[in-house]
Amino acid sequence: MDVRKLVGRNVARLRRDRGMTQEQLAERSGFSQQYISDLERGRRNPTIVSLYELAQALGTTHVVLVALDSEAKASGTRT
Repeated sequence: MDVRKLVGRNVARLRRDRGMTQEQLAERSGFSQQYISDLERGRRNPTIVSLYELAQALGTTHVVLVALDSEAKASGTRT
């Protein structure tokens, strides 16, 4: 399992669910729009501090950002 892709999918899904653009999430979280874009595409390896800041900006917890999503579950990934 590629955790970077998992986190990216979770961030993108939560951002869209909240009706936010990447720019809005960037503004709320303090990261650049480019960082958010790279993160959502699985090209960034966020630190726990970054996960916390993103979770705060999305109104959730850092645990939700690393939780298995339906794609990971469908592929038979184990924790």
